[in-house]
Amino acid sequence: MSFRRRLLLLFALTVLLSVAAVTVIISTWTRRAFDHANDERTAALVAQFHREFESHGEDVSRRVVSIANGAEANRMLVAAAQTAPDYSPFLDTAQVIAQTQRLDFLEFADDRGTIISSAQWPARFGYNEPLAAQSPPSTPFLKQEDIASGPVPGLFAIQSTTAVGRRLFVIGGIRLDKNFLATLQPPTETSVMLYQTLGGETFSADHLISASTPPHDVQQLASIIQQVQQSQREAAAVVHGNSGDETVNAFPLTGENKQVLGVLLVASSRQIYAELRNQIRAAALLAAAAGLILAILLSSWAATRVTRPVEDLARAARDVAAGNWNSTVEVTTQDEIGQLADSFNRMTRDLLDHRERLVQAERVAAWRELARRLAHELKNPLFPLQLTMENLLRARELGQQQFDETFRESAATLLSEISNLKNIIARFSDFSKMPQPHFQTVRFRELFEGAIKLHQAQLTKSAIQCNLEISGDNPIAADPELLHRALSNLILNAIEAMPKGGTLTLRASQRLESVRIEISDTGSGLAPEESAQLFTPYYTSKPHGTGLGLAIVQSIVSDHGGRISVTSEPGRGTTFIIELPANRDKLLAAQRTHV
Repeated sequence: MSFRRRLLLLFALTVLLSVAAVTVIISTWTRRAFDHANDERTAALVAQFHREFESHGEDVSRRVVSIANGAEANRMLVAAAQTAPDYSPFLDTAQVIAQTQRLDFLEFADDRGTIISSAQWPARFGYNEPLAAQSPPSTPFLKQEDIASGPVPGLFAIQSTTAVGRRLFVIGGIRLDKNFLATLQPPTETSVMLYQTLGGETFSADHLISASTPPHDVQQLASIIQQVQQSQREAAAVVHGNSGDETVNAFPLTGENKQVLGVLLVASSRQIYAELRNQIRAAALLAAAAGLILAILLSSWAATRVTRPVEDLARAARDVAAGNWNSTVEVTTQDEIGQLADSFNRMTRDLLDHRERLVQAERVAAWRELARRLAHELKNPLFPLQLTMENLLRARELGQQQFDETFRESAATLLSEISNLKNIIARFSDFSKMPQPHFQTVRFRELFEGAIKLHQAQLTKSAIQCNLEISGDNPIAADPELLHRALSNLILNAIEAMPKGGTLTLRASQRLESVRIEISDTGSGLAPEESAQLFTPYYTSKPHGTGLGLAIVQSIVSDHGGRISVTSEPGRGTTFIIELPANRDKLLAAQRTHV
């Protein structure tokens, strides 16, 4: 990517991130403000519900007290005082009184819990009333009442009266229905609903009542209602409807035994917040568009001022890298870019001045190093040659017989050391004139099998087990003779590293555009300082090595465009890793030549 495009991308990202951050912050603050206002409205509505609940409860309680102190209650007490009380005259009394007192529920029961009269379900006459058999609540309470059509929730109050040694319980209440909810006055965009549990946790839309128009998508309320029923704690959720999103707060309504008899739902429309959020997003998009236009203009101006000198510097640097050390750039400004251009021109002048001296110094250093290495290698066999000739001279003075015996021993020593000198010179000659690779189609399985076959006798003699692992055997372009020579050198090193036997592993794995070769042994391993000098010419840790074997291997790998490395730990063996390019173009050329 060019610098001009990067600059444009930087300006654009700065604008977009700034606008996005401001939009997120404003949206977050707006949402929090809306949620806070909604919580306040909901809390006020719930407080109003509780006030209405207490007001209706007090009203029901007053009516029940009035009934308990009435004449009909006294008549029932007199009838209850009889040895065999007859309650049949009071069968319809509760219905009449309930209509008069505007109560939905009304029952009379004696101190044994027997129902004397029931307004909501006359057929319960003579049945047992549980509230009369226990300590009745002193304040109004919620209760689920069973009637002929099924259970319904209601607000109840209970009052007892005593006369002629008997006790009478009066239980009255009103239903929690639309009429009750109609007494509440919710704010605009807010609605109140009541869900009647009616003894079950399975959600039913028929149990949901509302003082206004029935809400849409009531099935979305099922999860929050069930959550309140199970946890008996208030909960909140956002539901999605055709008319927009709503925030629904749910509050449990518990009875005298702390069971959930209903769930009060307060739904607040999020329409105002949605419209405000859309306006914020529209303003953000407008600001982002304006910012992008400004970013394009600024980046174009900055790029024209900055990128042109930078491009000139990049072109000049490519010319220098290609070998044109006379390349310079024009200095047009006095700022940092101009200083950089001036420094570049001074650098090229200094490079031209030092290049010739550096080349001469490198040549002298290379010949000195080569002479030192060669002198060191030749010095080792010359010393035994000198001793041998001195022994011959001394033997000549001791007589013919002694000279003959010494001559035969010395001749063997001379021939051995001369052979060693020839070997050193041959190795040096090979290293100095390594042939360039002749690329052909090569498969590593054949290459490995050929190298293993060549050294099979040495592997068997040294009790070394050889493992061959090849993953993918696609051909590559390489010189089979040079690679065979490199593999042979590495296998010989591995054999010499395991004089008491071990395991030699040859691996080859095909990659996308390269091949990875690993030659691993289980020998004694190498120290870190030894690994660092392995590929240095004439460096060897063996008593009879020339130090050119691994240098030749590195030269072969380098001529193929690859690289070689070594990993080793003392006592854990050594692994040589060769990575060679597949050379697809040369492979195709070699295949066409073969055809």
